[in-house]
Amino acid sequence: MDLVAQQKAFAAHLRDPEHAPAPEGVEPRRMAVYRELFINNLVDLLGGAFPVVRRILGDAQWRTLVREFYARHHAHTPYFLELPREFLEWLQARDSAGPGEPPYLAELAHYEWVELALAISEEEAPAATAPAPDPLAAPLAVSPLAWPLAYRWPVHRLGPQYHPDAPPPAPTFLVVYRDHADRVQFLEIGPETARLLDALERSPGLAAESAFAQAGVALAGDSLGAARDSVRDLLARGVLTVTP
Repeated sequence: MDLVAQQKAFAAHLRDPEHAPAPEGVEPRRMAVYRELFINNLVDLLGGAFPVVRRILGDAQWRTLVREFYARHHAHTPYFLELPREFLEWLQARDSAGPGEPPYLAELAHYEWVELALAISEEEAPAATAPAPDPLAAPLAVSPLAWPLAYRWPVHRLGPQYHPDAPPPAPTFLVVYRDHADRVQFLEIGPETARLLDALERSPGLAAESAFAQAGVALAGDSLGAARDSVRDLLARGVLTVTP
C-alpha cells in the first residue's frame, strides 16, 4: 500500500485494534509496543487532569473509558493541554453512560477540568484594589478568572469514600477562581451569592446592593450585614473587583 494508506491503517489500528487490523508488514510484537505506548500516554495524560474521576472508577474502568474515547473521538487539537477539554465534551455528548459508571461522572469531570482551564487561562486578573468603604455601594464586576458554577451533585465532595446514588434536593453552588497569587481556589457559596454573581456577570458595574435587588434578594436587618461581609470577602479573594 502507499504511504498515506499505510499511515491511516496504522493510526486506525492504534485507536481501535479490535475493529481495525494492523497494517501488513509490521511485526506483531512491535505493533503491540506502539499500541501500549499510545494508550498509556493518554491514560496518564487525562488521569492527571481528572484524578478524582480516575480514583472513583479505578484503573481498569478508567482505562476502558479512555480507550473508548481514543477509539471513538476525533480530536480537533494537537495540544496536550486542550485534550482534557475534548475528553470532557465527549463525555457530555454521549447518549448514555457506560456500565458501572456513576451518574455524576460528567459533572465531576467538568469540575475537575475547570481547575486546569483556569490555571492555563491567558486572562489577566484585575489588580487588587483598596477595600471599599462600603462594599455594597461600590460598582462591582466578576473577575474574568472567577467562574460561578452550579451542579446537581456535590462535586467538590465526591471521591472514593463518598459517591451517592442520587443528587441532593438542592443544587451545589461553587465559585472557582484564580487568586492574586495565581493559585486556583474553590469556594462553596449559597444561592443568594450565586444570584449576586449572576446579576453582576449580566450587568457589570452595578453596585452590590442593586445587584442583590436585581437578583431578588432582599437585604434587611441581619441579612444586610451578612451580605456586606460576603461581598467584602469576595473582593478580598479576587472573585469580585471594584470597577472604575
